[in-house]
Amino acid sequence: MILGTLHNIEKERAFYPAAIQKGLEFLRQHDLQKMADGKYAVEGEAIFAKLASYKTQPAAERRPERHEKYLDIQYIIEGAEMIGAGLQENAGAVAEDKMQANDILYYAAMADEVPVTLQAGMFAVYFPWDVHRPNCNAGMETQSVRKAVVKVAMSALNK
Repeated sequence: MILGTLHNIEKERAFYPAAIQKGLEFLRQHDLQKMADGKYAVEGEAIFAKLASYKTQPAAERRPERHEKYLDIQYIIEGAEMIGAGLQENAGAVAEDKMQANDILYYAAMADEVPVTLQAGMFAVYFPWDVHRPNCNAGMETQSVRKAVVKVAMSALNK
């Protein structure tokens, strides 16, 4: 997992693989607050972004998840949310396997989960070995969040 802000990206960008840099550049170069929810191609199916607006939920109502083909760059446009993070080896039993159809595997629980609160302007990169529980309340109250999730194909990292 990588945690950062777009405010510092000029200092860090050179340390990221080119495909992650492209995903972060998409976030920097677009007025995300004015864009409609939906899917946006960055580099075909190798790199694309999904924008969504929603209400956070209590962590107990969200399931830990991970992906295999894509890593996530989760970026908060408005609001704040907590994302639980943990190691794949600490994930509990598989609750639902949608890996073939949707590149997502849900777990029933995750031991030693670390809460990470993302606020507007912050991003987190979750690799396939990073189990994460997104869209959770940052505190006790539900709040409105607008988020971009940039999906970067793992195969694009070697280019």
